[in-house]
Amino acid sequence: NLEVLSLSYNQLTGEIPPEIGNLTNLEVLSLRGNQLTGEIPPEIGQLTNLTSLGLYDNQLTGSIPSEIVNLTNLTHIWLSDNQLTGTIPPEIGNLTNLELLSLRDNQLTGEIPPEIGQLTNLAYLGLDSNQLSGLIPEEICNLNLSWVSVPLDHNYGSTIFENQLCPPYPSCIEDYVGEQDTSEC
Repeated sequence: NLEVLSLSYNQLTGEIPPEIGNLTNLEVLSLRGNQLTGEIPPEIGQLTNLTSLGLYDNQLTGSIPSEIVNLTNLTHIWLSDNQLTGTIPPEIGNLTNLELLSLRDNQLTGEIPPEIGQLTNLAYLGLDSNQLSGLIPEEICNLNLSWVSVPLDHNYGSTIFENQLCPPYPSCIEDYVGEQDTSEC
């Protein structure tokens, strides 16, 4: 019957156990600021009541599990400051209740999926400091976000700088792309 599990900043080590998926009444899971390693277990997709998922500031590796798209009640996802690789799953566009999506400071690659434009409740999007490439989808302009282009301001607005994104940039964001490595464009 546990609804909130907050073990943040406890110097926890090791992997997130797959048994986490048994906590089906969980609404808030916060494991941020530890030293957790390994992949995000796919069993996390069984936590369908989850509204807030905070796994940032750990040493998690692997890709964002596709099962995360089962969590349609999520309003906040913090996966930043890890070592996640792979792409942003396009199905993330199905999480229409999202208000915050922070994927910054990882090693994510590939293009930003156009489905991100379906997240019309989003107030914060953190994509900076990854290895995202290709064109920024025009659909990002469907979002009513405040953007910043300077690393020091990442707490005050949405971010997309320090990637490998190619011009031309959508007009809604062209002043906020900041530093981009365009050598592969």
